[in-house]
Amino acid sequence: MLKSMTGYGRARERIDNYDITVEIKAVNNRTLDVSVKLPRAYTFAEERIKPLLLSYGINRGKLDVYVTVDVPENEGAELTLDADYAGQYVEALRRLRDEFGLPDDITTMKVAENRDVFTVTKKEDDLEADWERIKTVLVKAAEKFDAARAAEGARLVADVKTKLDTVAGIVDDIESRAGDAVKEYETRLLKKLKETLSETGASVDESRVITECAIFADRVATDEETVRLRSHIKAFRDTLDGDGPAGRNLDFWCQEMNREANTTGSKAQNAEITADVVAIKCELEKIREQIQNIE
Repeated sequence: MLKSMTGYGRARERIDNYDITVEIKAVNNRTLDVSVKLPRAYTFAEERIKPLLLSYGINRGKLDVYVTVDVPENEGAELTLDADYAGQYVEALRRLRDEFGLPDDITTMKVAENRDVFTVTKKEDDLEADWERIKTVLVKAAEKFDAARAAEGARLVADVKTKLDTVAGIVDDIESRAGDAVKEYETRLLKKLKETLSETGASVDESRVITECAIFADRVATDEETVRLRSHIKAFRDTLDGDGPAGRNLDFWCQEMNREANTTGSKAQNAEITADVVAIKCELEKIREQIQNIE
């Protein structure tokens, strides 16, 4: 099942009096980019969060993971002031005040609102327990996130298949009209020759007309292009029905279909075929926009 790169999952749970919330958001991206934001006392968990998320088969996308932990009053951690950080923070506030003429409301309580001015030191024995609590909520958020990606992926695949059916139908039209183009050319050629030769009384050389029509038919033949288009459509469908990341492969097949459509358009000597080519390119552009969100 193909999945979308976009998704959202959130879980909140109270465990051992710890109120833990995990949010996972993702948008499309050419590569995998995971950003994890944790309270300073829990930054040790970042190196464990990323592998857990990757276990859900995430290969591309820009992921933002937010973890908040409200600890109980008797949690037992030691709270100390990060004097260096606090000094830099207060100095930055003063510069902000001076450069922009802001009111001087720098107070102890205002500075204390920035939790990063404090350092929470936890006992080493507590780290595993902390991770297990975070992991419990993280897994629930990740499952919701993965389900959202799968649901969105299914909608994208269904929409793309509908558009691909439209492209296949237009290819049918092009193939049915290809023979008409040669017949129309032969009719126009005979008419022109008869009009021109009627003034001199000369007769039309039918063998030469047949030769000219054969040359024209070879020049405007689009059967090779339509055969390749059908082959690319099949490959595209097979990729849609496959498992695992497929966004890059789908983009490749979309480019190949567009290439064959362009070649068909350059050969077209028929207004209806030209219109069909334009219609194919419009559908392919819609498809290309959709598959940008497929992992």
